[in-house]
Amino acid sequence: MDITIVTGLSGSGKSMAVKILEDMGFFCIDNMPPQLVGQLTRVLSEGDLGGGKEGAAGRVALVMDTRNPHFVEYFSPVLTELQNLNIPVRILFLEASDAALINRYNQSRRDHPMAADRSLPDAISEERKLLIPVRELATDIMDTTDLSGQRMRERLLHLFGQSPDEAPMTIYLQSFGFKYGLPLDSDMVLDVRFVPNPFYFDELRPLSGLDRPVIEFLEQFNELNRFLEVHEELLEFVIPYYIREGKQRFSIGVGCTGGRHRSVMAVGHLAGFLRALGYRVNVLHRDLKRDVRTRLIEQFEEAEAQA
Repeated sequence: MDITIVTGLSGSGKSMAVKILEDMGFFCIDNMPPQLVGQLTRVLSEGDLGGGKEGAAGRVALVMDTRNPHFVEYFSPVLTELQNLNIPVRILFLEASDAALINRYNQSRRDHPMAADRSLPDAISEERKLLIPVRELATDIMDTTDLSGQRMRERLLHLFGQSPDEAPMTIYLQSFGFKYGLPLDSDMVLDVRFVPNPFYFDELRPLSGLDRPVIEFLEQFNELNRFLEVHEELLEFVIPYYIREGKQRFSIGVGCTGGRHRSVMAVGHLAGFLRALGYRVNVLHRDLKRDVRTRLIEQFEEAEAQA
């Protein structure tokens, strides 16, 4: 286990930083009281958090700052305690110019934690002075004055040994039936209803797009093969750029009428292609067993067989 302490000036982007670290696989806690760090590390070391999964508590990020009035007082003893436990500690200190911090607070309309009895500029100045000893202990200092969210993400990925192209991303491929509605979480929707429907062929009706006879039936249509080739080229081109922009989840919906034959086959084809490119792909066939007509036919055939 190793611990990264995220600290710095209020309004410097600690909340955004910890969200990015969480996407990178860190176990994150915001506004952590320094007095509880020792107890937390013992709990994490025993595997009581993270469901016992390997690496769930391997990289820990703790946000500690002046929201806790005793933060600076306890900060140095906390570091000593962690060193005595032989736990590697990294301190990421975020800061920004006074003008940038004032502008951010004016936009958010939130109160500065040290502005109870002073103006915002005075509160920023006081906090900057208070955090001098913490800043001197920092392993890494990041000025966020001119950093966009994307630039901060790139900096953090680089800082923690991960390039933007190595960032985790999951592609969700979902087959569905248009008559049951579009999947609301889809980033991209493909429509394969232009291909003849296997439902209208008696021998294929009770099968699905997972079955070889249906797959072979659909593969005979060159227009479907070309459709899949075109979208393979498109996905191979655009996905690296989605990753570059920080997208962690990309959801593709493939629809046909009932979500049982054509869309299921197409999802299987695209999933194989994307996995061959090295992407992590999850597949869901939303309406595979939902087609009312198919269920009625199956029930009728079952009743006939029992008669």
